[in-house]
Amino acid sequence: MSNNPFKSIDSLKLSFNHIKIWYTAGMGFFTDAYDLLIIGYIIATLEGAYKYAGIVIPGFTEYLVGHNADFWTGLLASSAIWTAIIGQLLFGYLGDRLGRKSVYGIEASMLTLGAFLSALAWNLPALIAFRMLMGFGIGGDYPISSTIMSEYANVKDRGKLVALVFANQGIGSIVAAVVGIVSALTLPPDIAWRVMAGIGAIPAATVIYLRRKVPETPRYSLLAKGNIEEAKKAAELLGTKLNVDKRVISKKLSISEFFAKYGLLLIGTAGTWFILDIAFYGTGTYSSAVLAPIFGSPFPNGHVTLSLADFQADLAKDLFLGAIPFLVGFPGYFTAVALMDKLGRKVIQLQGFIMMAVIYGIVASIALTSGTKITGFVIPPTLAFAIYSLSYFFIDFGPNTTTFVIPSEVYPVRYRTTGHGISAASGKLGAAITTYLFPVLLASIGIKNILIMLAIVSIIGAVLTYLFVPEPKHKPLEEVAKEELEEEQNVQS
Repeated sequence: MSNNPFKSIDSLKLSFNHIKIWYTAGMGFFTDAYDLLIIGYIIATLEGAYKYAGIVIPGFTEYLVGHNADFWTGLLASSAIWTAIIGQLLFGYLGDRLGRKSVYGIEASMLTLGAFLSALAWNLPALIAFRMLMGFGIGGDYPISSTIMSEYANVKDRGKLVALVFANQGIGSIVAAVVGIVSALTLPPDIAWRVMAGIGAIPAATVIYLRRKVPETPRYSLLAKGNIEEAKKAAELLGTKLNVDKRVISKKLSISEFFAKYGLLLIGTAGTWFILDIAFYGTGTYSSAVLAPIFGSPFPNGHVTLSLADFQADLAKDLFLGAIPFLVGFPGYFTAVALMDKLGRKVIQLQGFIMMAVIYGIVASIALTSGTKITGFVIPPTLAFAIYSLSYFFIDFGPNTTTFVIPSEVYPVRYRTTGHGISAASGKLGAAITTYLFPVLLASIGIKNILIMLAIVSIIGAVLTYLFVPEPKHKPLEEVAKEELEEEQNVQS
C-alpha cells in the first residue's frame, strides 16, 4: 500500500487516550482469568466440604459425589468455555458485519449478568446454565476488545497496548486467588463459593457504559463503511486528525478468496491457540489436583472428618498451593508487554512454547510413579514444584499473550474480528476438551503422562508458529494484513 490514510494515528505517541481505551477493553479479560481460577476453587470447595468435613450442600453435593461425579465436575468446569466458543464466533462475525461499536458492551453485559446469577444458583444445573451465559459474554469479548485496541493503537506501541488488554488476565488471577483463599478461610462453604462466583461480575459492570460510548474505530469507519466523517471523528478520540479527502475502501473477498489468501495464516493463529489452551486451561482449572502429587495435599489421608475450622484452614492452604503457579506466571504477562514491540510477537511465542515443552518434560522425567500415581521425585518435591510453576511464567511470557495479540493484527479490516474470533474459538475448543477430560485423564493415565502429552503438543505449537505465523512488529495494520485498498476520488462521505 503506497499511501497510509492512518499515518497520523500510527505515528502518535502513547497517550492517556490510549490508556482509556485499554481500561475499557481490558476489564472483560479480568473476568475471564478470574473465572478460570475461581471455578477450580468453587469445585474444590463444593467437593471438599462433603469429602473432608461431611457438610452437605443441597443441590450441589449430590451431583459432585458418587457415580457420575466426574461427568458433573467436568461439565461444571467446562460449561463457560463451550459457550465462549459460540460467543467468539458469533461476535467475531458481527463485529465485521455490523461494526465493532454496534456490539460493544453487549458482551460485557452478558458476562456481568452471568457471573451475578451464578452466585444465586439454587443447584448445580442452574449454576452450569448461568456460567454458560457468562461464557457467551466472555467469548464475545475476545475479538471485539482486541480489535478495537489494535485499530486505535499507534504502530510503535500496538503490541504493547493489545498485550496490556490481555494482561488484565494476570490481575484477575491474583484477585481470584485472594478472594478464593479469604472466602474459604473465613466463610462457611455454602456461602464461600457464592462469594467467589459473584465477585467476578463487578469489573465487567464498570465498563458497560464506557463501551457503549466508544466511537467506531477509524479503520472500520473508513475502510469498511466508507464513512470519512465518522473516521475523522473517531481519530479525534486520540487527539489527532485524519488527512483524508477521498473514500478508501477495503476489497471484499469471497470465502474461497479469503481461504486462498489467509488459510495458512488461519492454521497458524488458530492452531497455536488451540494447543496453548490445552495446556493453560487443563493445568489451570485443576491446578490443585495437579500440584497435590508434587507438593502433597494439605488434607489428611483416609476417611477423616474434619471440624469446620480445620477444613477451612486446609482448604485455604490447598487453594493457595493451586494459586502459586498463577502468581509465578503473573510477571510473565508484563514481561510480554514490555518486550512485545522489541523482541516481536513471533520470537516471544516460539520461546514460550519451547520452554513449556522443556519444563513439562523435566517434571515428567524426574517423577517416580507407581501405576498412574506420582510417589516421589528424584529431586526434592519443592524443587519439582518450583520447576513446574515456571511453566506458567513462560505460558504468559509466551503464547498465552501472543496468540491473543497476533490475530488482532494480521487479518484485513473486513475480516479482522472474524479471524480473531475463529482463532480464539479454536483455543477455547482446546480448553473445553481438556477441561472436560482432565479429571478422567488424571485418574486413568496419571499426571506424569499428562505432562508428557503437554510437552509434545507444546513442540507442535512451536512448529506451527515457525511455519505459519508472521511478525507484525512495527508495521501498519494494512501492511501486515496485506490489505487491498481501492481509492475513489471526489466521493462525498
